[in-house]
Amino acid sequence: MTTRPDFSALFAASPYPYLLIDTDFIIIGANPAYLRSTGRTADDIVGKHIFDAFPVDPADPDSTNLDEVRVSIELAISTRKPHTSALLRYAIPHEGPEGIVFEQRYWSAVHSPVFDGAGEVIYVAQNAIDVTDLYRFDESSKKYYLKQGANAVPEVQPMNRPQMNRPQMHEAMTRILNAERSQLQILFDQAPGFIAVLTGRNHAFEMVNEAFYTLVGHRTLLGKPVLEALPELAGQGIYELLDGVFETGTPIVLRDRKVAVRREGGAALTDRYVDLLYQPVIGQDGRVTGIFVQGSDVTGAYESSRALSEKVQQLEEIRLHQAFQLELADRIRPMGNPDEVTAAACELLGRKLGVARVLYAEVDDERGTIFIRRDWTVEGCSSLAGLTKTLDDFGPDMIADLRAGKAVINHDVGQDRRTALHTAAYEKIGIRANLLVPLVKEGKLHAVLTIQDAAPRAWQAEELELAQELAERTWSAVDAAQAQAALRAERDQSQYIFDSMAEGFAVLDRDWTILRMNAEGLRLTQHSAAEVIGRNHWDIFSALKNTEAETVYRRVMETGKAETIEILKTRPDGTQGWTEVRTYRSLDGGIAFFFRDVTERRSAQEQLTLADQRKDEFLAMLAHELRNPLAPIGAAAQLLQMAKLDDARVRQTSRIIGRQVEHMTHLINDLLDVSRVTRGLVTLDNAPQDIRHVVTEAVEQVTPLIQARRHHLALHLPPESTRVMGDKKRLVQVITNILNNAAKYTNEGGNITLRADVHESHVLVHVIDNGIGMTPDLAQHAFDLFAQAERTSDRSAGGLGLGLALVKSLAELHGGTVHCRSEGAGHGSTFTVCLPRLAEEELPRAHAYGAHALRADSRPLRILVVDDNVDAASMLAMLLEASGHEVTVEHGAQAGLVRAQEQAPQVCLLDIGLPGMDGNELARRLRTLPGTARSVLVAVTGYGQESDRQGTLAAGFDHHLVKPIDTAKLLEILAQAT
Repeated sequence: MTTRPDFSALFAASPYPYLLIDTDFIIIGANPAYLRSTGRTADDIVGKHIFDAFPVDPADPDSTNLDEVRVSIELAISTRKPHTSALLRYAIPHEGPEGIVFEQRYWSAVHSPVFDGAGEVIYVAQNAIDVTDLYRFDESSKKYYLKQGANAVPEVQPMNRPQMNRPQMHEAMTRILNAERSQLQILFDQAPGFIAVLTGRNHAFEMVNEAFYTLVGHRTLLGKPVLEALPELAGQGIYELLDGVFETGTPIVLRDRKVAVRREGGAALTDRYVDLLYQPVIGQDGRVTGIFVQGSDVTGAYESSRALSEKVQQLEEIRLHQAFQLELADRIRPMGNPDEVTAAACELLGRKLGVARVLYAEVDDERGTIFIRRDWTVEGCSSLAGLTKTLDDFGPDMIADLRAGKAVINHDVGQDRRTALHTAAYEKIGIRANLLVPLVKEGKLHAVLTIQDAAPRAWQAEELELAQELAERTWSAVDAAQAQAALRAERDQSQYIFDSMAEGFAVLDRDWTILRMNAEGLRLTQHSAAEVIGRNHWDIFSALKNTEAETVYRRVMETGKAETIEILKTRPDGTQGWTEVRTYRSLDGGIAFFFRDVTERRSAQEQLTLADQRKDEFLAMLAHELRNPLAPIGAAAQLLQMAKLDDARVRQTSRIIGRQVEHMTHLINDLLDVSRVTRGLVTLDNAPQDIRHVVTEAVEQVTPLIQARRHHLALHLPPESTRVMGDKKRLVQVITNILNNAAKYTNEGGNITLRADVHESHVLVHVIDNGIGMTPDLAQHAFDLFAQAERTSDRSAGGLGLGLALVKSLAELHGGTVHCRSEGAGHGSTFTVCLPRLAEEELPRAHAYGAHALRADSRPLRILVVDDNVDAASMLAMLLEASGHEVTVEHGAQAGLVRAQEQAPQVCLLDIGLPGMDGNELARRLRTLPGTARSVLVAVTGYGQESDRQGTLAAGFDHHLVKPIDTAKLLEILAQAT
C-alpha cells in the first residue's frame, strides 16, 4: 500500500523558512524555520494581511521595502512563475521593554506560485533567506556590500536569531533532501532561465530544467557527459571552459555567447546567443565536485541589440556627415573670395577621405580646355594648380559622361578601359584612382571636382555622395562669393536695378521677417514699404499660411534648392490674380524670391488650350467646308450638259465657273497660311468697289446652300451705286462667310435677311437670321480662330471655325469692323460689317471671264503643252485654240522633247510633276536645242512655294503659274510673247 507523503510535515520540518499566503495576501501558514527567522509566532501572523503582520517602520519607512515585496508577489501570481526579488532590507518588529522595536534585516526572497488541481494559482510560497550576516547596507549609496570574511552561518547567533551551527544545518539539509527533491525539481523547472547541474570531471548531467530542454531540444541528457549528450558543442570552446572551472574552481560569466545547437535530430545547427554562469560546486573537502550552469537565451535581445547598434552606427555616420557639412559651411561662410572657398573645400574633403589630391578645375568647353584653379595635396604629392589640360586628355567616353552630368568613378586607371591608354600620364602625377564630379549648368560643363588617390581604390557610394554634396555646396558658395563680389563692386548700380526691376523681389530672414522688397514688389502686393519692411511675412500675407506656398518656402529654407510655384492670390483690392514665385535660399539662411503677375499668361495658356481644341474641329471640317465653292461649279457643269444653251447663257455659266474656281484657289491659299491672314499680312488688291456687286457675288456663292436648306433670303440693297475701297474677292469672302454661317446655323426653312445701310462716312451690311442664336460666351468669342458653335452629328451645321476669324481680319484690313449680337440661344443672330464709304466713286472697268480673243496687234503662236493629266491638258489646249493659237499636246516628257525638235514651238507650257523626266529637266534640255533655245517656257504646276519658283527659274523657265492657272495672266504672257 502506497502512502502519500505528508507535505504538511515536510513543510513544518523544512529547515528553509517558508511562508504561505493566499492570492489576497492573507497569511495562511508559516513553518517553524520561518517563525524562528522572523522571531514571530504563528498566532501573531496567521490570518493577517502580510503587511499588517509585518508593518512598515513608521520611524524609518525606507527600511521596509514593502512595495518591492508586493510587486514580487503580484508577478508570481500574474506570470504563474517564481519571482526572485533583489536583495532588500526588511526590518522585523520585536516586542521589547520599551515597546515595539524594528530590527534591520537583509533578505533574499523567492515567491513561487502554488497551483490547485485545475491549474489555478491558490497560494504563493515565500522562501525568505536571512542573509543579514553576509551583507551590509550603505546608507549614503543605498547599495549592499558583501561582508569581507563573513561566515555563512556564525557559530554564535545574535539574540532573537535561530541557534543553528554548520553541522546541524548540514544534517537538516540531508534529512529533507530526498523528501524535497521532487518539489525542488518542480521549482527548478519553473525557473525562468535554463539551469543544469553537472557532476564529475566528465561533466555529466545530474539535473536539467525545462528551459534547458527548450534551448537544446528534448533528448536524453541526465546521466550523460556533456559531449555525449550534446556532441554539437565539440569545437565550440564550451567543454574547455567547463574543464577550466572544474580545475580552478573559479566561476565564469559569459555574455552574448554564440552557441550552435541542434534542436531536433538530423536538423541543421541553429545559432543561439546566451548569457552563461558556470559556478563550481564545492564538496565538503573543499574540492570541486560539479558545476552549476545557469543562463538565459538572449538571442532576441542580442539581435535587437545588434540591430540597435547598427542603427546607432548609421546615426553616428549621419552625425559625422552632418558635422562635416557644418564644418564646411562654417569654413566657407565668411569667405568672400571664390579661390579661398574652393581651397578650403578641397582641403576638408581631402583630409576627410584620406586621399592624395583633391582639385577644382574650370572647363572652357568651346576651347576644349580645362584649367586647374586650386588643389589640395598630401605631403609628398605635387600640386597641379595653374595647369591647363585639354579635354581630349580625358578621352571621349569620360567627357561624354561629364557633359551628361554623370560622375566618373575610376577604381584603377590601369584597369579602366577609359584610362588604360593613359596610365603613364597618371603615373607621372602619382595617381592610380580617380573620382570626378561634374558641374553642368544650362546643358554645359562648367567645372569638375576631382578626388585622386595614389593607389587603386574601391570608391564607396558614401564617398561619392559626400563629394557630390560638397561639390554642390562649394559651387553654390563660389557662385554666392562671386555674386557678393559683384554686388560690392556695383552696389549703387545694383540698388538702381533692384528698384527698377520689372519683377517683384523680396528678402526674408530665417525668422520670416521681411528685410527688403523692391518698388515693383510693393506695387504688385499693393502695400507700402512701411507696411511690410521689418514685419513678419505671415502677419502681412496670412492667406498663404498652411498652403503649398508655405510648404515650398520652408523646404527651400531647409534644403537650399530653388523652387518655382504659381499662386492664386486675392489682392487687397479684392481682385484675384496668379503670381509666379521663384524662391531661393539666401546666404544668411533665409529666403529670397522673385515674383511677377502671370495672370495674363495663364489666361493666354487657357486660350491656347481652347484654340487647340478648336483647331481639331477645324481639321475635321476642312474637307466639308471646301465643298462650298464647288457647289456653283457643279451646278454650272450640269447646266452645260443638260441642253443646248444660247451663247449668253454659256458665257454666264462660264463666268460663274471662272469666278468660283478663282475663289476656291484663293480659299485654298488662305487655308494653307491661315496665320498670315489672321495677322493681317495679306496684300489687298484695292480698287473702288460697288457694295451691291460685292453682295450679289456673295449671294451667288451661297445660293446653293440656301436653296438646299430651303431658307428664305431677303435682300435690301441701296438703289444707287455705293462705293467702298477694297479687294473685291476679299470683300466677297467676308459677306460669303457671314451668309454661310447664317445658313448653316439656321434650321431648315428659316429666314435670312441681308440689308445694306448707307451712311455719310460708312456702309453697314447686316446679316440677320432666326437661327439657333448664341450664348453670351460664344458671342464674345465668335470671331476667335477655330471658334465653333455646337455642331450636329452629320456636321451639316458647323464649319472650320476659320470663316468668322477671317471675316474679322479682312474687315479690319479694309479699315472696317465686324461685330455680332444675339438675344441668346434660339433667338437668332445679327452680324454687322462696317466699311468706310468712298466720297468719290469711279466705276471699275468690267472684267470678262472665259475665252479671250486675240488683240488686234497679236498674232497666233505655236504652243506645245506637256502634261500627264489628259483632261487638264485637253482643257488648256481648248482654251488656247479658242484664243486663236496653234496648240500641240503631249503627255510625256520624252514625247514632248521629240515634238519640240520637229516643230520648234514658240511657247512651251510644261507640267513639273511629269513621270520619268520631270518638267525642270525637260526645260533644261529644251534650252539646249537650237529651235527652242529662245522659246518662252512657262511652268504649270501645283507647287507655289518660293523654293519651287526658284527651282523653275534655275531650270530655265521664264514664268511660273500655279494650278489652277490664272487665265488672264496666261493670256497676258502670250500677248507679250507675240
